[in-house]
Order: sequence, then C-alpha cells, then structure tokens
Amino acid sequence: MEAGTANDWDPVLDHAFASGDERVLAEAYRRLSPLVYTLALRSLGERTAADDVTQEVFIRAWKSRTSYRPEAARVPAWLIGITRNAISDALSARSRQLHLEHAVIHMAADPTGGGESGLVEEVADRLALDEELQHLGDPQQAIMRLAFYEDLTHDQISSRLNLPLGTVKSHIRRSLTRLRTRLEVEHGTP
Repeated sequence: MEAGTANDWDPVLDHAFASGDERVLAEAYRRLSPLVYTLALRSLGERTAADDVTQEVFIRAWKSRTSYRPEAARVPAWLIGITRNAISDALSARSRQLHLEHAVIHMAADPTGGGESGLVEEVADRLALDEELQHLGDPQQAIMRLAFYEDLTHDQISSRLNLPLGTVKSHIRRSLTRLRTRLEVEHGTP
C-alpha cells in the first residue's frame, strides 16, 4: 500500500474493501482516521468523544462493508457519510444524557419533587427500564438500547449492528412485548 491521503485513494481499493480485505481497512484507517477525528473533534469539542466517534466510524464501516457499493461512492466519501451519522448520534446521545443529568440535579435540589414530578417520573422510568433491559439477551438488549437511548430508527439499528431490517423489527416487537409483560407483573400494572 502506498502512503497518501483521501485525494489519491485508488478506486481499486474500494473493491478490495467491499470484498473484505482487512489490509484495505487498515490503510483506510491510517489515511483517513485523522480526517474523521478532526471532523468529530470540531463538532463535539471533546477529544474523548472524537476518539469514540473515530473508532465507531471504522467499526460501522467494517460491519457494513457488504452493503458498501464501490460504484456509488469511493471509500473516503462513504466514510465521511458514516462520520456525519456517528457525530449526529453522539450529539443526540449527549443531549439525552444532559437532559437526564438535569433531571437528577432538579430531583436532588428538591427531593419531594414539588413541581418536578414529571422529572422524577422520567428518572424512575429510566431506572426501571435499565433494570428490565438487563434481563434481555443479545442482540435484543443492544437493539433496545439503541432504540431507547440513542433514538435510532429500525434502519439505523440494522446498519449499526449489521442485522437484517426484518430481524431488527422482530426483535423489537418481541422485546417490547416481553418488557411490557415483565413490567405489568413486577409493578402490578393492569
């Protein structure tokens, strides 16, 4: 493999990547991870978050390589698209985390919940859901966490986990039924 950047990416490498050549993945990482990291750092403003996004981008790319079409886009452009999605996912997760943290802070400031009963209920629901998700096996637990906590669509979950869309939908349907049944039994909800 020759040294270089995205600008001199050989289209032959696109087909090798799609065929599962791990050397091309390593080459893509060597050449393109600095660009992915820079985009993530500019958007997220935190080195740790940028590191996480960079790793996530290459994991997603490798897991979904069978759906990559070299005739539609070159690997560098495809990776930038994955980067944008991963940054968006990270920003959404950060927003949800901040919302939950604010709810906890409000609860700590007023443990009686005066005027903040909705926040108390939200945190309690989140804790109950976390506990119930522990009872699901994989991949159901991973699918449900992506759906609940990262607010991903069925298609996004399918891409992220490299599972067929129908399988994701079936797991979600069965998991929701199981969660509802467990919550009804354990919490006495009719």
